[in-house]
Amino acid sequence: MTKQNSFIGFLLIGFGLYFLIRQLNIPYLSEFYSWPTLLFIIGAAFLLHSYIEKDHSSLFTGALLLGFGIHFHAIHYLAFWKDDWPFYFVIVGAAFLIRYAGARKGLIPALLFLGFGFFALFWPANPEWFQWIQTGFQTIIRYWPLVLIISGLYVLKK
Repeated sequence: MTKQNSFIGFLLIGFGLYFLIRQLNIPYLSEFYSWPTLLFIIGAAFLLHSYIEKDHSSLFTGALLLGFGIHFHAIHYLAFWKDDWPFYFVIVGAAFLIRYAGARKGLIPALLFLGFGFFALFWPANPEWFQWIQTGFQTIIRYWPLVLIISGLYVLKK
């Protein structure tokens, strides 16, 4: 089994299970028929591929996608989970930390992202200078499809 085939295999198994469960229309799982579940599946496929094949190049990508999939589900289903911009820093920091655990690269960015994310998350009152970060994230959230379009054009051009 080649390294690329294992990733595709994990991805096909994940998507197959997703669509099978959707076809069976199981009432308790109907809340998971959404795009965050697809992020979760892709992230889990990257992580499984990275750990089983001992190829740590995809650890960051897998942890990031899995983290965002969990985050977007948690917003809707966990009362204590907020859709607040510091969570994005915590997710990126956790992805760097997972990458560091496997590849021994990225400890400093992990600590910086986690430290800033937790600081912003648990600080009792947001300082004034946090406002520009909030505005920046609102802009990114509003126009994120443009990043996909520009990335696609770049890949086609290259």
